[in-house]
Amino acid sequence: MTKKEFAHDEEAQVGHMKNYYAFQAKIYDFTRWSFLYGRKTILQKLPFALDAPIEILEVGCGTGTNMLELAKIYPNAHITGLDVSGDMLAQATKNLQKYGERVVLEEKPYGANDEYNKRFDLILFSYSLTMINPQYIDLIQQAKKDIKEGGYVAVVDFHKANFEFYRKFMKGNHVKLEGQVLPVLLENFEPVLCKINTGLVGVWNYLMFLGK
Repeated sequence: MTKKEFAHDEEAQVGHMKNYYAFQAKIYDFTRWSFLYGRKTILQKLPFALDAPIEILEVGCGTGTNMLELAKIYPNAHITGLDVSGDMLAQATKNLQKYGERVVLEEKPYGANDEYNKRFDLILFSYSLTMINPQYIDLIQQAKKDIKEGGYVAVVDFHKANFEFYRKFMKGNHVKLEGQVLPVLLENFEPVLCKINTGLVGVWNYLMFLGK
């Protein structure tokens, strides 16, 4: 793929996400708790001391649910959240305003650049990589460049649909459930935690991954 083709694909992907979440932002916090399994669990598995002054990046931070939890767990952490949806970030701003300058929200895609080189102790992807196709490969590789020596990547996401009807349904919602994320994570990170769990009474599986 040429740079021009990649840029076009990325622009199209960003446009899809902006349109999709223009409405979803209004109902996201009231609905996603019912099926986005493992979000709190993956944060509880993080190996940092509670008072550690760590730098955290969440890619696809949405309404800030995970950032809110991280800010509570790690009172000395500085947390950056990226999302392409201004509607989602508007909700995140409301949810996180009490944490002031400890939390930074930026409306932009995560991609190839040098501004984050070796900056973060933790990069979190929470139900975002399966929505970013085909650029999820580039994002995982970029995360490897942006994590400090000894730092971690944490991923909780859909893995595979066990029924064709649900795979097609989720594809219509911009989510690819073909187990495509895990092999790329294993190519780039040493797993500390790697677990496939059952979601939605066996209709699909979800992944929890913590890698160095």
